[in-house]
Amino acid sequence: MNVTTEPSKLPYRQGVGMCLFNKQGLVLVAERRDRRGAWQMPQGGVQKDEDLAVTALRELKEEVGTNNAEIIAKLPQKLRYEFPDWLQYRGGVFRGKYRGQEQDWFALYFLGEDSEIDLSGEHEPENPEFIAWRWVELTETPKLIVDFKRPVYEQMVVGFMPLVEAIRKGAPLPKWAE
Repeated sequence: MNVTTEPSKLPYRQGVGMCLFNKQGLVLVAERRDRRGAWQMPQGGVQKDEDLAVTALRELKEEVGTNNAEIIAKLPQKLRYEFPDWLQYRGGVFRGKYRGQEQDWFALYFLGEDSEIDLSGEHEPENPEFIAWRWVELTETPKLIVDFKRPVYEQMVVGFMPLVEAIRKGAPLPKWAE
């Protein structure tokens, strides 16, 4: 680790975020194991040469135990956030390798039942990330997330809010195709 590297010169870690909608138009959030009280949507890193849609479904399975969902939309722009110093250098998971994350955000429609959601980590190659989960209104998510990710969530809410109304009205959902 080179802590003298100027953070602005570091690359962004490439990742995906998943906004999983249920039949009522609510979205899944999960409480982080390492930061109690911090709730977020599933997210994860893209593996070398991995298709983004494949990443989204793989990460969903790893983090919440199911990928029984269909992708219905993707934000046209990538969203970025910077890691705070405490996460970047002092025992942070990336130890000065990245300045933050740049994410492609997907909206998915959950096809399964709540009983399929499993935070045990059975499908997670690392330690389970979450300890609890619940369905919430999309507009609630920015206030549940840690401060440094809040602007990303605010942009994601604006981009995916039309899907809430479509789901609640029973309107046909978009068919996403890359």
